[in-house]
Amino acid sequence: MSSFFRAMALMLILGSCGGSSHNSAPRNLDDACSIVSERPEYLRAFRAVERKYGVPVPSLMAIIYQESKFISDNRPPHQYALGVIPVGRQSSAVGYSQALDATWREYQNTVGGSRARRQDINAATDFMGWYMEQTVEETGVAIDDTRNQYLAYHDGRSGYLRGTWRAKSWLIRIAGEVEARAVMYDQQLRACRKR
Repeated sequence: MSSFFRAMALMLILGSCGGSSHNSAPRNLDDACSIVSERPEYLRAFRAVERKYGVPVPSLMAIIYQESKFISDNRPPHQYALGVIPVGRQSSAVGYSQALDATWREYQNTVGGSRARRQDINAATDFMGWYMEQTVEETGVAIDDTRNQYLAYHDGRSGYLRGTWRAKSWLIRIAGEVEARAVMYDQQLRACRKR
């Protein structure tokens, strides 16, 4: 075998062994203690956002769960013409926070800096804290009101103020699920701190 083919084979083997586990979700998404134990960098990021913006860790975790299932490079599904021809994605959302291109650029220009990436847990959670703080200022929704913060996060602040979410029974149901997950995560985090 030529040295070129040996080098290529070695690169393939090394590449398959060294894949980033942080593109995938933590193993048990229904257990907050398991999530932060498996990925301690998540808890550091969550706590930094809680200190900086006041967003409760369980609320942040519940919204990330809903938006990306903790998958760093998550994207919306492709849309198809005639059911088979891919014509692009449903939106430009990417990463843990599922931030849209335009909103992410606004964040970068305001506080995040040009090097901030949506696939980085620190930048993604800081974006979410920044966005939720803006929601408080523009809509009056309390920072710890997970349900309404999620509705404003999903439909945008102007959509939230116009009440676009009221015509979306599925979104109202999901906002309730996000709120319930935040309560569950809060109870779990309190319990695992005692252990």
